[in-house]
Formats: sequence, structure tokens, C-alpha cells
Amino acid sequence: MYHKVIIVGRLGTEPEMRYTPTGTPVTHFRMAANRVFVDAEGNRKEVTTWFRVTAWGKLAEQCNEYLQKGRLVLVEGVLVPDESGNPRVWVGSDGTVRASYEVKAERVKFLGPRPAAPEEAIAEEGYEALPELGEEEEIPF
Repeated sequence: MYHKVIIVGRLGTEPEMRYTPTGTPVTHFRMAANRVFVDAEGNRKEVTTWFRVTAWGKLAEQCNEYLQKGRLVLVEGVLVPDESGNPRVWVGSDGTVRASYEVKAERVKFLGPRPAAPEEAIAEEGYEALPELGEEEEIPF
């Protein structure tokens, strides 16, 4: 069995890097992906899905160094379920039931223009894809 998820969206939080007791770097960040569609009555709807992303090792260090809140990224990885094989479910402070989709990143691609340095007054325009991060892997079929 095999599964892979690909998400294109924007970071909703600054990346947070920590180290395991054995010294392995791990970076966590949240990202949002929007889906726009027209409902049966012809109204335009937009649904935002939030994902919690975890990167390990060298990929974690690169994500921590280059990512920032609002940055457009493509994340390729696997869903990490809870013990029962489902998304993590909890009840929010307002009483609504919520779910969290957790992804272990295997590859991260930075999309969009590079962020301008703080001392630059004018931001760069256009699209510039930055190098792909993560190890290349073969598809198992």
C-alpha cells in the first residue's frame, strides 16, 4: 500500500525548529490551501483547509531558514493519522468539532518570488521558482 499527498498553499505561521534529544532537527509549520467553487445556487464559495506540516533532518533546517509566514509553497508528503487511522479530532473553545490534518513532508518546493531583503524598498516582481528541497525518491511501482 502507498499514499502521497501534494498540497499547494501559504504558510499561516512562522516555521518553528527544535531538536530531538538525539540532535535531529525537526521543523513544524501550518499551511492553508484554498479551494474555490460555485455551489448549486451559483454562489462562489471558498473553503480553506489547514494542514500541520512536519519536516525532519536537512529538510527541516532548510524550511526553517527559507520559509516565512505567507510564503507560497508546495509540500509533498504523507498524511500522519491518529491511533485509529483518522485525522486528529477535537472540540474547539466555541464548542465546534474540528479536525487537524497532519503531514510529514518529504519534499518542499518554494513557489513565487523570493522575499525581498528588509533593506530593499521595492519588492521583486514576477515568478521565480526556488530549488526543490528534499531527497529524490523512486516511485515504488
